[in-house]
Amino acid sequence: MTTETAAPPPRPATLGEKLRLYLELVKFSHTVFALPFALMGAVLAAGGLPTMGQLFWIVVAMVGARTGAMATNRLLDSRIDALNPRTKDRPLPAGLIRPGQTFLLILGSYALFIFAASRLNQLCFILSPYVVIALSAYSLAKRYTVYTHYFLGFCLGMSPIGAWIAVTGHLAWTPVFLGSAVVCWVAGFDLLYALQDIEFDRQAGLFSLPARIGVPASLVLAKRLHLAMLALLFLVYLASPYLGWLFLLGLLLVAVLLHYEHQLLSPADLSKIDAAFFTVNGYVSLSLFIITLLDVTVF
Repeated sequence: MTTETAAPPPRPATLGEKLRLYLELVKFSHTVFALPFALMGAVLAAGGLPTMGQLFWIVVAMVGARTGAMATNRLLDSRIDALNPRTKDRPLPAGLIRPGQTFLLILGSYALFIFAASRLNQLCFILSPYVVIALSAYSLAKRYTVYTHYFLGFCLGMSPIGAWIAVTGHLAWTPVFLGSAVVCWVAGFDLLYALQDIEFDRQAGLFSLPARIGVPASLVLAKRLHLAMLALLFLVYLASPYLGWLFLLGLLLVAVLLHYEHQLLSPADLSKIDAAFFTVNGYVSLSLFIITLLDVTVF
């Protein structure tokens, strides 16, 4: 007679493991896209380094807004992600994080954002609920419009504008040009990233430009958007009294990086999308911020 030993209960996740799950849920590593441009807007607004208090609350606001937006997107897309082979193993569709936990994360993150905005100035606080609405609405855009890539660009483009307002308390052309550059940059690389989901988007009835216009046309459109980004960054140079020759060299570097990004992809070979999406664009945002900081504060 044999007896079967019951399998031991699963080991509870450690605090570190839970933290990694939540960081993966909101793709915390992708903060490298928006935060450098927010800090860039703050530096240009101050004509140097903002106060430590301003920097602290800008970063807190960015973390809260971005975490809330990403968690909202993951929660609303959980059923879609579960059907997509590329995304089915994400923490929420895989059951590693529960919807209720994600909802609490959203509420806490947006509350943190609004509180941080209130610590900056009155205009930031007044505008903060509208920012929350815009960030949350992005998660629904792909169900109604093919222009969701531009909507994402708009959401990230608000970051340097918001940082400028946080420092100065008003709006100006410099952050508008910078925010518009971010819109074109993000829309362009999001088009490239969406290429890997063309067939799934078509089958699921989701709206995306690549699913409608195909791979070759999407590559061309992304290039045009990135050319528009460079033109708008040149307008930033013209509008700001604090930028000089180093920023122009930075634009040349960004142009080289974007050219390399587009050389990685072709209609016949999309295997390097991850490198084009994350690595190259991470260098673009960080390089441009560092060069701007040096140009304004040192040169």
